[in-house]
Amino acid sequence: MTSTKTKSTQIDLFDQKKYRLETPEDEVRVDQLCKQLLQEYHQYLLNNKEFSPLEAGSMASGADYYLRDFMIDNRRTNIFQVSPELIQNFAGNWYILNTLEPNMVELESILTGTSHFYRFCVEKHVISSTTAENIDQACSRLDYYRQRIESFHNLTGDGFTAWKSACPLQ
Repeated sequence: MTSTKTKSTQIDLFDQKKYRLETPEDEVRVDQLCKQLLQEYHQYLLNNKEFSPLEAGSMASGADYYLRDFMIDNRRTNIFQVSPELIQNFAGNWYILNTLEPNMVELESILTGTSHFYRFCVEKHVISSTTAENIDQACSRLDYYRQRIESFHNLTGDGFTAWKSACPLQ
């Protein structure tokens, strides 16, 4: 009986339609589904990829921040409708503006967890390998994101408008 329930839960967790956001109630429901999915991801990292508990926890936490805070709460977007542009908008703008002290150590951890999450989604047949490769490339643009953080910290005068327009939120 337990294995049937687990299989049923997995099918529900990987059903893209369940992550549609149209109403405020959907946001709460999708957030809860995403939490469960992230727990599956964490277990997958521990059991299938042999990451240490600390590494797996860090990656799951990074993906959690991107998925729940940015995709669901801010963008109100289905987490499986990811794109390189959304990654860039997150890392090059939203993260910087919505974090007290944006820094590359934290951002790199978030991007690593996010990239691995979408590879996990390929294995679960939720997104294509091409999409995951494109996400991985966007997550790997660390020099660009470092430059965005540094230029943000060095803003003076009315430079914010130019900074923001160089990587606008869409």
